[in-house]
Amino acid sequence: MRIALGIEYDGSAFYGWQRQRTGRTVQQCLEEGISQVANQPVATTCAGRTDTGVHATGQVVHFDTDACRDSRSWSMGVNTNLPADIRVTWTREMDTDFHARFSARRRYYRYVILNQVHGSALLDKRVCREHADLDVCRMREAACHLLGEHDFTSFRAVACQARRPVRTIYTLDITRTGRFIYLDIEANAFLHHMVRCIAGVLLRIGRDDASPEWARDLLEIRDRTAGGITAPASGLYLVAVRYPSRYDLPVSGWLPEYGQ
Repeated sequence: MRIALGIEYDGSAFYGWQRQRTGRTVQQCLEEGISQVANQPVATTCAGRTDTGVHATGQVVHFDTDACRDSRSWSMGVNTNLPADIRVTWTREMDTDFHARFSARRRYYRYVILNQVHGSALLDKRVCREHADLDVCRMREAACHLLGEHDFTSFRAVACQARRPVRTIYTLDITRTGRFIYLDIEANAFLHHMVRCIAGVLLRIGRDDASPEWARDLLEIRDRTAGGITAPASGLYLVAVRYPSRYDLPVSGWLPEYGQ
C-alpha cells in the first residue's frame, strides 16, 4: 500500500532533506523511523526537497510498504522512533496513483525576517535578521513584477538542475508585524534557491539599495550573476503543499509567527 505523511521539522541541525553520504538529513532520519514501524526498509519521496537549514511545517511525503498498520499506529509509532526535531503530523492510506511530488499542484513557503539592529539569541536559526530599516511598500511594489508566469533564471542557484526555468507565482504577499516581516509565496513549483533569491532581491530593494523595477529587470536579464545575494536559509519554511481535492488530504502546515 502507499502511505502519505505530513511532517514538520526544524531544519537547523540537518543538511537538508535529501539523504547524503555524510551528514544528518531529514530523509535519512525519517526513513529509519518508518522502517522501525514497518519492520522492513522503506524509501520515501517528498513534495519538495529543502536545503540545509530550511524548515518545514507542511512537508508531504509518501512511501510504499507491505506492512499493515492503521493511521494512529503509523503516526505514533514513527514519532516514537524520530528525533525531537522531526514530527509526523498526519497519515493517510492512498491510491497508488498518488505521488507526493508529481501530484502536487502548488507549494507555499513563508520567509521570516527579523528587522532590528541586534540579533536574537532564541531565533538566530529560525529567522533572517536584517539590521537596516526595510521599506515594506517598496518590497511590495517590486513583488508585483514577479507575479505570474516568468523565466526565473535570475532567481535560481547557478547549479540548479531543472530543465526549464519557467515557473508561475500565484501569490507573493509581504506583511509587517512589529519587528517581523513575512514573505508568503505560492507557486506551481520552485527552482533551486528560488525563494531565497527572491527574498535577497526584495531585501536589497527594501533597504533602498535598488529600485522596485530592478526585480522586473532581473526577469528580463535572465542572468543569476546579476541577481544579488541569496538570503539565508534560516528564515525559510515550507508551510503547505496543495493537491487535487480528490485526494482529500489535510490542509497541512502552520504559519510561523514570532510576535511583535
